Amino acid sequence: MNQDIFLLINSLANQNHILDIFMIFSAKAMPYIFILLEVYIYFIAKKKNEAIFAFYSVVVSLGLNFIISLFYFHNRPFMDNLGVMLIHHLPDNSFPSDHTSFLFAITFSLIFSKIKYSYVLLFFAFLGGIARIYVGVHYPFDILGGVFSGLFGAIMVYLLKNKLLKFNTLIFKIESRIFKGKR
Repeated sequence: MNQDIFLLINSLANQNHILDIFMIFSAKAMPYIFILLEVYIYFIAKKKNEAIFAFYSVVVSLGLNFIISLFYFHNRPFMDNLGVMLIHHLPDNSFPSDHTSFLFAITFSLIFSKIKYSYVLLFFAFLGGIARIYVGVHYPFDILGGVFSGLFGAIMVYLLKNKLLKFNTLIFKIESRIFKGKR
């Protein structure tokens, strides 16, 4: 089923040049867009705790992915000679998708923090995941694993939120001293 869904989505590649460009952009650039969003939330919207919690969620999620990779290896589709590959990728472990984990850790964290319009990020996180299938570097279950990994990271941080606030206060003091010294 994993291969069948992959082939269904990936079979659209190389059929429409504009769609290919859009999906390549989505597959590669979505994490950078989310980083810019984090910078905006921290520095401009002044929702510093929420931005830091999203960062912590990413760290937990990617840490979980690393632990999973120690015990489980799954080929990427091109390693199984399947589909069309629109972007270059190293032949390494594909489960769960780090890109998707990253996107969903931020998304779920911001939803839990009740950031305005954070539910819109679900669309962009899913788009980033589907794009990774479209360009030929992930199977659908890799993306699903990334969704759950991102959710796990956000839930863990949400459950530890009150304890992490003390650590955030320390970060803000250090930040204040750094920027106070540069004025």
